[in-house]
Amino acid sequence: MRAFVYERPADVAQAIAAVAADPQAAFLAGGTTQLDLMKDGVWTPDRLVDITRLPLRGILVEGQLMRVGALTTMEQLAAEPVVAQRLLMVREALLAGASVQLRNMATIGGNLLQRTRCRYFRDPSVSACNRRSPDSGCAAVDDTARMHAILGVDERCVALHASDVAVPLVAVDAQALVAGPGGQRHVPLTELWVRADEGPSIEHVLTHGELVTAVDVPLLPAGWRSGYLKVRDRASYEFALCSAAVAVLMDGDLIADVRIALGGVGSVPWRARQAEEMLRGTHVDPVRFEQAGRATVAGAYTLPGTAFKVDLAVATLTRQLLAMTTEAST
Repeated sequence: MRAFVYERPADVAQAIAAVAADPQAAFLAGGTTQLDLMKDGVWTPDRLVDITRLPLRGILVEGQLMRVGALTTMEQLAAEPVVAQRLLMVREALLAGASVQLRNMATIGGNLLQRTRCRYFRDPSVSACNRRSPDSGCAAVDDTARMHAILGVDERCVALHASDVAVPLVAVDAQALVAGPGGQRHVPLTELWVRADEGPSIEHVLTHGELVTAVDVPLLPAGWRSGYLKVRDRASYEFALCSAAVAVLMDGDLIADVRIALGGVGSVPWRARQAEEMLRGTHVDPVRFEQAGRATVAGAYTLPGTAFKVDLAVATLTRQLLAMTTEAST
């Protein structure tokens, strides 16, 4: 790890000003991923601006909206009673996303903005990585691994977005509250990340010096049921091969409304809007569920190492839809 300047600002404005003024500066929060990248030589900031003591923690519920401070830890959010009552799929995603030790360190803001887990991106000895070095190629395309994306990717980059909790947050149309040199703005999470096939070297829409200060999460109204299903190689701490966040509102055996997002298969957390449209107003039907899954992955870009994810995504979504609709209608 090379030398860097470390500083701890007194407030949010000072933190933003410090990073905005230095192109080689970066914010530091939980650091559970950042420090690994620095040790590996993949990420080499000259200045770290530590924001961990800024007043960006806590959970505030007002009406149908929950505001989560960006420095709130994964464990704190998972323990919030309203999350278990109104957003169970968020709690399940948090608990499945990391070990207890990591959940007590990792922040919500940091989890959403974590760098890809692509092993080629994280190995500086690999020169072909368009995400790390634009126009250098993509080593994963020629030497595929299982932990890559099939949606929102092409031959330039198949990097996967690994966050678990981002998946249900996308499903409920959560928004990031962002502060920067130009003031504050809201960014829908569905628009926060840039798909790899739209710009492999650009991970999100934030400009240098902008900081996620909170996440506004709509609470599911009474009568909705939700859950998060994560399929992985082992039951202990592991990244998803595929995951599905599903929220449904049932009227008998009729699906009155539904929200769906997939993880483990996209370069961004994948909102399955076409599947939602296919299922609203229909009866519980496993065949229809599978058709909705097939429609979601119809445009998949696959490689020999990732082709299995097409069927896995369909099976995962079908299983979770059955679990949510069957239990909700009984």
